[in-house]
Parts: sequence; structure tokens; C-alpha cells
Amino acid sequence: MENPPFLDPLKAPPDLPRIPSRARDSSKRDYGSILVVGGAAGMAGAPALAGMAALRSGAGLVSLAVPAAVAAVAAGFDPCLMTHSLPSRDDGTFASDALEGLFSLAGRADTVAVGPGIGRTEATGMIVARLWADLPQPAVFDADALWWLSRLDPEALAGHAGPRLITPHAGEMRRFLADGSTAGAIPSRQFLEDAAATLAEEYGLVILLKGPDTLISDGVKRFFNTTGNPGMASGGSGDVLTGITAALLAQSTVGGGRLSTMDAARLAAWVHGRAGDLAAEELGPISLTAVDIIRHLPGAFRAVVGAAAGR
Repeated sequence: MENPPFLDPLKAPPDLPRIPSRARDSSKRDYGSILVVGGAAGMAGAPALAGMAALRSGAGLVSLAVPAAVAAVAAGFDPCLMTHSLPSRDDGTFASDALEGLFSLAGRADTVAVGPGIGRTEATGMIVARLWADLPQPAVFDADALWWLSRLDPEALAGHAGPRLITPHAGEMRRFLADGSTAGAIPSRQFLEDAAATLAEEYGLVILLKGPDTLISDGVKRFFNTTGNPGMASGGSGDVLTGITAALLAQSTVGGGRLSTMDAARLAAWVHGRAGDLAAEELGPISLTAVDIIRHLPGAFRAVVGAAAGR
């Protein structure tokens, strides 16, 4: 079968960050502990997809922190995931008193992913705001967490304790534009890219603006990713990207040390798209699902593994 036009047959770009192959004496603790915070009634699959993607992206340990109402469902997706049940409301979302448990779990994590399936109640809004402000480690925020972040005042958005990455699509990005500059019109892609770079610089973030040519920017530099295909426009694909990114934020580079937030985002975007391209090559774009992207992550990662890290 010939490669379809959306499958890039080339290897990863030479300037793309690499991760080291694994040393024989390494353990799971060397590859990061990831906490995924999310889930609600009817949305237990979202944090599970992020967790499964993190596992396939090299994380040593992955835990899901979910409302008690959906803990049993979330735990059933993958036996390699650890699941923590936290107080929930009658509607199946986090209760406000889940916050203490979330910070306790986060204290044992190298990186945190917040948002997949988390919902839009006042309690989840408070939880998202507190995690944004107070988590000291790198954290990626996506999905409904972005809905809440777009409602923070500028001082709160800028006041985060650790490195932050957000991964909006175009619609989510528009919510951050509170100045009315897009009222009554659909902004161009270039407008959104410029706005994303400005937002990143003003608030000390890295933004991964999803789209046909995904932008990754810290406000100073801009990188574009060209892997991926239209078959990835399906539910759960963004949750998979969140999990990949969270795992890579805890990974080492070939030269030693952690990947920077920018490098983790660049690598995650490329790997996510490449896995989607491999899935589309096998299945075609019409039938591609988020689970298929996860299944093809091993093939995508083979292109970005470098020499073993020194010890």
C-alpha cells in the first residue's frame, strides 16, 4: 500500500528533541510519575485515555485522580493505571473537598495533567484555579480546565507556581480573547496564532495551539508541527495529546536533564501526529479513533529515541 498524502515518510526533523534509550539498571522511578486529574459522570474515558497515552509515552507510573462516582469505570480501562477515588457530588463531578486529596496525590507526582472530562461546576472551577496557582511542578491543562482558565483575571492567570502548558484548539483559544477583538467574526488562523504567542509571553506559559499546522510558542519562539491528518478529528484525540505531553514533561533528554516545557510540547505534537498518521495508513482516516492513536505511539516513538543517557 502506498503512503497516503498525509503520511510523512521522513524521519523526525533533526532539530526535534530526542529522548534517551533506557539504561539496563533503570527503574520506573527514572521515567516519571504522572497524575491525571479529571473525569465526571459520562466522561470517565477522558482521563483514562490521557493516562493510557502517558503510559505508552514512557511514563514510569501513571495515576488517575477521579470523582468517586466514576472511579470503578475509570479503573477498568487499563490495569496498568492506578486509580484514586476522591469525593464527588451527586452529579458525578468533583466535590470541593476533593482538593485536599488532589494536592496530596500531586505531591508524589513529577507532572500533572488537569482537565480531561473534568466538567464545569463551581467546584471544578475552584479546583482548576487552585491547581493552576499552586502546583510547583510542570502541569498541562486542557479541555474543561481551559474553560475555567479563560475566566481567570490576568493576575490569577499569571500567578502560577510552576511551568504551565495549555493545549487549546481554535474555539478554546477564542475564549481567552476577552477584549472583544473577535466579536461577530471568526478570526483567521494567523490572528489566533499571534494571540496565542502574545498570551504565552504575557503569562509565562507555553501554548500548543492545535490545528492543521499546530503552533507551539512561549511568546518568543514559534514552532509549527505538520504531522497529523483529518482522521484525528475525533473525540478523545486531545486527551491522548494531553497524556503524551504530561509523560514527556517528566522525561530526560539525550544530553541529560529534563525536557523543557517547550521541547516536551514540540515532541508531543510531533509524536501525536505521527501516531495518527501511522494509524491512518493502516485504517484510513474515516475509522480512526483516539485508541488507534495510542496503539500506534510505539511506532512513532521509535523515530525520536536517541543514545542511552549517561549514568
